[in-house]
Amino acid sequence: MRRAAGVLLHPSSLPGPFGIGDVGPEATTFVDWLAQAGQTYWQMLPLGPVADSGSPYDSYSAFAGNTLLVAPRLLESEGLLGGPVEGSFDRGSVDFAAVRSFKASLLRNAWRRFEAQRPIEVGLRFEAFCDDPDVREWLDDWTLFAALKDHLAESPWQRWPKSLRARDDGAMASARRDLAAEIGFHRFSQFVFFDQLSALRQAANAQGVRLMGDLAIYVASDSVDVWAAQDIFDLDPTGKPRVVAGVPPDYFSATGQRWGNPLYRWDRLEAGGFDWWTRRLRWCMRQADVVRLDHFRGFAACWEIPTTERTAIKGRWRPGPGVALFETAKRQLGELPLVAEDLGVITSDVTDLRKAVGIPGMRVLQFAFAEPSSDHLPHRVPPDTVVYTGTHDNNTARGWFEAAPEGERQRALDYLGTTPDEIPWGLTRAAFTSVA
Repeated sequence: MRRAAGVLLHPSSLPGPFGIGDVGPEATTFVDWLAQAGQTYWQMLPLGPVADSGSPYDSYSAFAGNTLLVAPRLLESEGLLGGPVEGSFDRGSVDFAAVRSFKASLLRNAWRRFEAQRPIEVGLRFEAFCDDPDVREWLDDWTLFAALKDHLAESPWQRWPKSLRARDDGAMASARRDLAAEIGFHRFSQFVFFDQLSALRQAANAQGVRLMGDLAIYVASDSVDVWAAQDIFDLDPTGKPRVVAGVPPDYFSATGQRWGNPLYRWDRLEAGGFDWWTRRLRWCMRQADVVRLDHFRGFAACWEIPTTERTAIKGRWRPGPGVALFETAKRQLGELPLVAEDLGVITSDVTDLRKAVGIPGMRVLQFAFAEPSSDHLPHRVPPDTVVYTGTHDNNTARGWFEAAPEGERQRALDYLGTTPDEIPWGLTRAAFTSVA
């Protein structure tokens, strides 16, 4: 990666009248601004379909797209809505329930018009999407899962009838037949999302702006990924996680963090040539020019917590796949344009793995001033690093500074040689003057 700079902004935070940002005209305007500002990267959070929490890290699929980010204006321009559409949402926050209902209504309208009219150009793109080998690997499972969710009142798949939980051939065939119309709608919705995202990426690349994606290491228990590939996850006979992911107690939390995601059966994944993970990396790399790997330390070792525990205190370390996963992926995919999120308490095995894979790590300047000798201080940042003023997990630069203890604020002011009003620019200059 050549040295360059960019901005982290999830599309949901873009302005617009439809209750949530999207990948349409406002996104293109943001790309224009990035290019004019001399920026090379637009980093986004994961783009999968979100659960009720609205968190990009709580997704029903590691492959499918988040149709809440579909752009109504682009559907209009394709002639799929029958006329202009207006929104009257609060621009200050996202009401996910209202937006979900609004976008679903728009997409169903577009789907009905598409089915009735079959416009040639859109139809050809739709057929190409459905025939894409990388898409076929996940689309059938996702559309059936989504249709069953609609049909079964959004209940977790572990509560579905036993025949569907176990993916019995007869039950699956019956469901596909009975829910064919709903499956078709979800197939069309995925086409629209990825078609719009592809157009955005092409527009960005044409101006020298590269998209940086984000791949969360774990998937949700109630996801199509776990339902469709139960053998590669550590589950009990009912399909629920036997143990769950998290991180141990540390300076920030005396009880650690209990995330609740199922853990992988890395032995089975390796025996299968890491096929599921290789397909996941391939698909993510098709949507973005660079991909951030969230919780990279989990590839070295993960914190395993019994499901009976309400905190992460009584967990233990469990080995990850190590370099074998990445060597396999490189043989099949070529060079891996990845960035490792290696924040938190990082042990030598994690650093060794990152260097063996040959990808940069991360530093965050908001962490630099809590102590005098922090590894996040700009002059201590090594070249094989991506340095951030802050991430999606942090406050804004000004918000962080105003909430920090007095000693931390003073160290920041002294180091940066700036004033409280200029803290955001001081952090930005420090990032640029590092060797990252």
